[in-house]
Amino acid sequence: MMTSNKKLTFPALFAETVNKFGPSNAMALVGQSPISYNELNSNIYALIAFYEKLGIKPGDRIAILSTNMPNWGVAYYATTFMGAVVVPILPDFTEFEIENILQHSEAKLIFVSKALSSKLDNINVESLQYTIGVENFNIIDDTEIKAIFDLSFQSENSYRVEENDMAAIIYTSGTTGSSKGVMLSHKNICSNATSARNLHPINETDRFLSILPLSHTYENTLGFVIPMLAGSCIYYLGKTPVPSLLISALKEVKPTVMFSVPLIIEKIYKGKILPNINGKALTRYLYKIPFFRRKLNAIAGKKLMETFGGELTFFGIGGAKLNDQVELFLREAKFPYAIGYGLTESSPLLAGIGVNHTKYRSTGPALKGVQLKINNPDPKTKIGEIWAKGDNVMLGYYKDPEKTKEVLTEDGWFKTGDLAKMDKNNYLYIESRLKNMIVGASGENIYPEEIESVINNFKHVVESVVVEKKGKLVAMVHFNYEELEQQYKTIRKDVENYVDQQIDDLMQELHEYVNSRVNKFSQVQMVIAQVDPFQKTATHKIKRFLYY
Repeated sequence: MMTSNKKLTFPALFAETVNKFGPSNAMALVGQSPISYNELNSNIYALIAFYEKLGIKPGDRIAILSTNMPNWGVAYYATTFMGAVVVPILPDFTEFEIENILQHSEAKLIFVSKALSSKLDNINVESLQYTIGVENFNIIDDTEIKAIFDLSFQSENSYRVEENDMAAIIYTSGTTGSSKGVMLSHKNICSNATSARNLHPINETDRFLSILPLSHTYENTLGFVIPMLAGSCIYYLGKTPVPSLLISALKEVKPTVMFSVPLIIEKIYKGKILPNINGKALTRYLYKIPFFRRKLNAIAGKKLMETFGGELTFFGIGGAKLNDQVELFLREAKFPYAIGYGLTESSPLLAGIGVNHTKYRSTGPALKGVQLKINNPDPKTKIGEIWAKGDNVMLGYYKDPEKTKEVLTEDGWFKTGDLAKMDKNNYLYIESRLKNMIVGASGENIYPEEIESVINNFKHVVESVVVEKKGKLVAMVHFNYEELEQQYKTIRKDVENYVDQQIDDLMQELHEYVNSRVNKFSQVQMVIAQVDPFQKTATHKIKRFLYY
């Protein structure tokens, strides 16, 4: 087996953890007893022995389509330890997307959880030889294969894994439409996790509660690899994180570290905290005065900490832009939040900061070992595209040298496609996606996200997308219909027509509200009600390309 030698590979780093923290708790489903790092190690090598019986070799592609659970981690580590390549698939991908990924990656084996197995019913992929249930590692629908998974089996071979060997191909859902296979090496992911770990002190007493899909690089590197480096324990919900399930898990686990997307904390603020404040005329009035707003937010912050189990030291937010009003609340509530910035192509983290050094609306400075620069900034606004360099930048896009050339320069800079500026302390302020930027009639750069952040702070607005249609700026707005119906059902019997009328009035009011708060060339010409919620990616970014 591999010996520990500080190499930036999964087997080397894991061996070090087992050596230091073998008896410590490693992973568990909420409500169950955790397995230790020693047990996890045994399970991994038993699965490698099973792979050998199935004829799996280094370099083979192994897909995982599963909800979060300890065996997801066993499958991931067993694959990477033997030099095979893991292909994590997002649980909310469609059958069509899953089939494309399996074909494109030429996956030989797929792990699937019971809840998602029906997505494979009509899939026909030539390279795919084995389908294995992730809960117990039993082969599904094949009686001819005699090999079984057995915890007592030992691996017959040792595998030499190098830092630059490919560890994973991550297919991004992407907000731009087409899924690309991002090739990440052992060094890409391990160097990123090692650097990111320094943002906040973590050790074997920490408890992580994992609520985002493990198949997404954000949760994978920060919420899966980092706790392994520190000997911490990770708890999984085992199901979709609906509010009732999440609240009981928070009570039970009392997590010290969590990673989230903005949507989760925004829902808590808009659905629980604001209604409490707006419920009484006095607090509603006082909330408009900064001194009292800070006091009310501090009180709400204490209650929020209790809801999260009372022991939280780090709440990481990433994957999409956080609403400004919600961030202001978190700051004044003294909630231990931190915002990071990254992309799948950078394994993912490029910029971040610890909870005691955050700056309003910033993602913090470049991560240690990462170089960031603003390429070709606008002389007036200082906004330009972020370029990044470091050991965490991907090997390229799988089977797509052309797309790889478009984003990776010859001297190793990765063009992120994100627009930002930096302050004198090198703190990064994200403005927009380059592809989202709209060029106005007189050549002005219009950043739709800035207009959306104004819209999203208007009453009854859930979310919005600003697009250009026939040379005009149009705001598509999804209002909280449930809230409106609740508000007016006591007044009128004919709720539906009344709500429709209210929406019309709100759109008119919103139109004036937005245009009084943005610069002249960012003013919207039209507001359209979007009845259904916008379709989103795994990190809850709106799939904007669907609405252009």
